Order: sequence, then structure tokens, then C-alpha cells
Amino acid sequence: MNPFYLDVYDVVRLIPAGRVTSYGAIARYLGSPQASRMVGYAMNNSHTQTPYVPAHRVVNRIGLLTGKHHFPGENVMQQMLENEGISVKKDKIVYFKSHFWDPNVELSID
Repeated sequence: MNPFYLDVYDVVRLIPAGRVTSYGAIARYLGSPQASRMVGYAMNNSHTQTPYVPAHRVVNRIGLLTGKHHFPGENVMQQMLENEGISVKKDKIVYFKSHFWDPNVELSID
């Protein structure tokens, strides 16, 4: 397994229910700001991981559910987010900024 992917999964497991982050925020947190696409590739493979990786909480930089086609069923990602209290309209998170969880802020060591 790619060590970068394992680091991505560790970060994603820390995202609280009812919050989301972006591929780019994870890449920046891991010290590879140009690797947001690699974070996306990691999310594509996350369904095989143990413990569970809540990949539904990772979206693009403006809140679009760009990874939704990697879930079983057309609206599964949206349903999972809505079950956590996040509203989604037209594949985009409503009030994205208020739900955004930035690992660079939340996991910083003061």
C-alpha cells in the first residue's frame, strides 16, 4: 500500500461527523500541496480499508461531491452526508464553509 494513501486515510478518519474537508486541504496538511489528485486516488481505494475510512466527508474545494460516482448507488454519498446533518443541493454542500473542517487548523499543534 502506498504510504501517502495510508497517511490520507489517517487524516480522513479524524474528520468529525457532520463536517467535511477537501482533497487539497488534506494534501496541504500532509506537506504535499500539489497532491490533491493523489488524495482523490486514495479516496477511490478507501473502501477496502480497515478500519473504516469515511470518504464521503471529502469533497472538492468548493463543496462539490466529485467522488460520488465511487459509491454504490447514485446518491449514496449525498445520503451519508445528509444523515450527518449536512444539506446537499445539486451535488454541492449547502453552507460549505460552515461545515468545512481544515486539518491544518484543527490538527495544528499550538
